[in-house]
Amino acid sequence: MTLNFPLLLVIAVAVCGVLALIDLLFLAPRRRTAIAAYQGSVSQVDPQVLQKLAREPVLVEYGKSFFPVLALVLVLRSFLVEPFQIPSGSMKPTLEVGDFILVNKFSYGIRLPVVDTKVIEVGEPQRGDVMVFRFPSEPTVNYIKRVVGLPGDHVRYSSDKRLFVNGQPVAEQLIGDEPGSLGSARLFSEKLGEAEHLIRKEMRRYRIEPDREWKVPAGHYFMVGDNRDNSNDSRYWDDPAIAPELQGMVPDRNIVGKAFAVWLSWPAPKLSHLPTFERVGLIH
Repeated sequence: MTLNFPLLLVIAVAVCGVLALIDLLFLAPRRRTAIAAYQGSVSQVDPQVLQKLAREPVLVEYGKSFFPVLALVLVLRSFLVEPFQIPSGSMKPTLEVGDFILVNKFSYGIRLPVVDTKVIEVGEPQRGDVMVFRFPSEPTVNYIKRVVGLPGDHVRYSSDKRLFVNGQPVAEQLIGDEPGSLGSARLFSEKLGEAEHLIRKEMRRYRIEPDREWKVPAGHYFMVGDNRDNSNDSRYWDDPAIAPELQGMVPDRNIVGKAFAVWLSWPAPKLSHLPTFERVGLIH
């Protein structure tokens, strides 16, 4: 079972907040009343008795201690920035396995946590953005790909591994063979919208596929990985529970945010392989 961390965080903040509120409205006044009554009934005050009367219940003490920390985490994670770790190589060479990234949660609008309802319009995804979203067929799983098709776009992927948007080829330039690939993979510089980035293609003949075309519906986006021959993206999604015209499309309600920076890389989390900051930088 996949844990719904946003829901758990909201529940934790709510519980801690309720405990703090109950103490403020009911328990703290009772303690003050008890202390005042004790001080008025004795000639000499015992510090230990005072300490006992002033002591907060254990649950209240923990609730009040955790509430500001959890509330701050909830606000940061829900409305500002959320961290993710890259689990696969589908975005190579832009992102490597083990990269820890930061995702801007307000680039595409302010959304309520858990229900993910957009309450404030801020901006829309742009062609070329690297975007985190909830996988349409399994919304509990987060994916990261590059935005290729915007609402209304016509997207084509040809048998010679070229992208076309609205009938125009996406500009690309050969950089050279991928180091260590012995010519089986090549790197290209691609300009998609305003974004210039590297993509990776495998050049083996058995990877040749027929031309395919898609029309992006309103309120949806067409997503493709930079590792063009090793990416489970909009080109391949096929869910019988989804309408044919929406196959491969990411609805706006599934958007999580825009990935904008790598802050740490740790491909093999173990003591013999320590994290590195060599890949720290902005995502293009």
